[in-house]
Amino acid sequence: MSYTTVDKSLYDDYYDPTNTEGVLCNNTTVRAFGRVFLPTLYSLVFILGFIGNSLVVCVMVKFRRTSNMTDICLFNLALSDLLFVLTLPFWSYYITKTEWILGDFLCTVLTALYTLGFYGNIFFLVMMTLDRYVVIVHAHTMARHRSVRVGIVLSLFLWALSLCASLPTIIFTKVERNEAGFMMCQQQYPEDTKWRQFSYLQMNFLGLLLPFFIMVICYGRIILTLVNIKSTKKHKAIKLICIIVVVFFCFWTPYNLVIFFRFLQTLHFFGDCTNVYNISLAMQWAEVIAFSHCCLNPIIYAFAGQKFMALVLKLLRKWLPICFGRSSCESSERRSSVYSRSSETKILSIAVA
Repeated sequence: MSYTTVDKSLYDDYYDPTNTEGVLCNNTTVRAFGRVFLPTLYSLVFILGFIGNSLVVCVMVKFRRTSNMTDICLFNLALSDLLFVLTLPFWSYYITKTEWILGDFLCTVLTALYTLGFYGNIFFLVMMTLDRYVVIVHAHTMARHRSVRVGIVLSLFLWALSLCASLPTIIFTKVERNEAGFMMCQQQYPEDTKWRQFSYLQMNFLGLLLPFFIMVICYGRIILTLVNIKSTKKHKAIKLICIIVVVFFCFWTPYNLVIFFRFLQTLHFFGDCTNVYNISLAMQWAEVIAFSHCCLNPIIYAFAGQKFMALVLKLLRKWLPICFGRSSCESSERRSSVYSRSSETKILSIAVA
């Protein structure tokens, strides 16, 4: 939900019935649509995201002795997604009640968790991309630096970076009574400052432009390296890489475009009531599409890898022995073992891990 630096727009912007010229606009339809549409879809995102990412975290904690740089990236990516989705039920409740009744403390804490999860998600996606680039394109020069200790240090640095990116949102988030008399948990930027414009541009740069640029450059070089490998499995790796880039672009571009339109609105573009209504309605659709990406992360980055899937089946077999038999788990483990015999297949296994 855009309760962040990202765009705390549910009650701050796209429920604000005033256009850029101070004229009162009728946004009742948007509010009514949001009260039905958003809680339902946020609940679905929460359920799917919580199950998938919790399973990733459980597998990583259970089999932590097998950890490497890739596992550390997966663990932190799933953890950031969990922080993100755990706040969605509270925002859904907020939308339904149309007023914040949970107090100042929860308003600040939930905003902090949300923004940390949001930026953590983006930064650890970038970290995974760079890790694959290093181990595949520069396997003989830089791959030796992929130690667990380096992974932990980089993870701590990225969490600190996520906190820094989140600080403006956390600092300016307050519970205040609006003109209609309702208590709102939203960003209150100082008047005559550029903080709101800065938050929109920060979102566009850190949330789409920078990670997409890094993904295209790194995965482009990775594909060129994989093409020269004589193996039929390279097609699966290349296909998965294309899916990663296309899914990220398709899920996050609409949201960032609407954020950019918000930025233009602050500069008095698209300020009439018709555009205010259209952008507000577009935000509701775009943010649900964007936030659904956290449900796909476990599938794309974790469950697609044979090694990780073998560990998942092993854990599920322990928890649900009736549903997951020994044969499926053992066959997966055998495939994972065969999959890592030569140096080229090791590269391929990392590409699809």
